[in-house]
Amino acid sequence: MNEIPYIDSHQHFWKFDPVRDSWINDEMSVIQKDFYPVDLELLLKQNGFAGSVVVQSDQSEKENVFHLHNAEQAEFIKGIVGWVDLQANSVEERLAFYSGFSKMKGFRHVLQGESDRSLMLKPAFMRGIGLLEKFRFSYDILIYHDQLKYIPEFVSAFPHQKFVIDHIAKPQIKDGIIHQWKKDMEELACFENVYCKISGMVTEANWQSWKVEDFYPYLDVIVNTFGIKRIMYGSDWPVCLVAASYEKMLGIVKKYFSSFTAGEKDAFFGGNASLFYHL
Repeated sequence: MNEIPYIDSHQHFWKFDPVRDSWINDEMSVIQKDFYPVDLELLLKQNGFAGSVVVQSDQSEKENVFHLHNAEQAEFIKGIVGWVDLQANSVEERLAFYSGFSKMKGFRHVLQGESDRSLMLKPAFMRGIGLLEKFRFSYDILIYHDQLKYIPEFVSAFPHQKFVIDHIAKPQIKDGIIHQWKKDMEELACFENVYCKISGMVTEANWQSWKVEDFYPYLDVIVNTFGIKRIMYGSDWPVCLVAASYEKMLGIVKKYFSSFTAGEKDAFFGGNASLFYHL
């Protein structure tokens, strides 16, 4: 095992429900099934990872119960990014409740799926975000590239709140479009409380014919703008399976970071996630 424990900072579990999980369409039939800790544990060990952070995919507090139960049974689950209704009047009460669970580390909302692309700037949503720091909770920002223009205003309102961008904000890798995304990410990286997960890239590429080199221009932008201290590895397993096995997904970043120092690799593959999520 590595001297610094390697942590997969972004993965999911679910008991598949075709109605609730309608985002998993027939094109994604390979993941239209249940995924539990037992399905991931061996994969992590085989690839040198000591643990993972499980992230919500369903927007309900039932999801939190499911993940907390799994985390009780599976030692390798080091942290949970759950869901609460950040716009609810009772949000502070719910955050206080979840602060009693040591493995609950932060929260996320599926902003990428909202018809209101600037929902994160609504007063009620901002009020909820403003309460996270009180309980030492982080916030995962799940957006598509078109929503990046709203994020500087969003994060600048909370200079002491820890944020992390999921899946490098889902740029148009399949079409090789990079210019506006690059500009937006460079602006966002100026906020020192904002981190970035290098995760989920294969799902934004051509699922059948991507090449490792397709990701390098995007990786260059993230590493050059956020620096080695504010990036972390996430597999996005099992969603990544629509385009790549766990090993192939990991292989992209292993090859890219192969010339980096041992300390830099330790930070990217584990140290930064451990610090960010208080693992």
